[in-house]
Amino acid sequence: MSAEERRESVIRAAITEFARGGYAATSTEAIAKRVGVSQPYLFRLFPNKQAMFLAAAERCLADTRKVFSDAAEGLEGDEALHAMAAAYQRLIVGDPDKLLMQMQAYAAVAAAEASGDHEFGESTRAGWLQMWDEIHLALGADLGETTTFLAYGMLVNTLASLGFPAGHRIWSGFYDSARPIA
Repeated sequence: MSAEERRESVIRAAITEFARGGYAATSTEAIAKRVGVSQPYLFRLFPNKQAMFLAAAERCLADTRKVFSDAAEGLEGDEALHAMAAAYQRLIVGDPDKLLMQMQAYAAVAAAEASGDHEFGESTRAGWLQMWDEIHLALGADLGETTTFLAYGMLVNTLASLGFPAGHRIWSGFYDSARPIA
């Protein structure tokens, strides 16, 4: 396996481990064990734990952006919105580690910011802004549509993170006849 393939394996393992344990509680030893490499080898691929975490967070955002982009390709307006919402719902139901990793990234960035570390969240903020821009364009550059879509998406993230399944009654209030949310 090449170093790039091994690096990819580490990112996938980091997503799983950080999603389940968060930044502080996840050891690089657990990531190494999941990949099947030594801890020193991890540090040949990534300079430190923070770099592994950020690579995992960036990958989750990139994968989410790709899901939105693929779903909206060739569509406009409500068709794009419905397609992106459905695709995102499939993503978070089909790969819960991606959702949990997103939530862990937000929590880790918030904790770092509170302690004065403003650099930790730069890549996550940049990835989120890129996602905003891409969604904004897909929805016809309508500020209200973009804001509403992302606000509902974050609500869905919260409900899913709390363990409410998509069919639970609490979700029913977040749908209307014209616009199912993510």
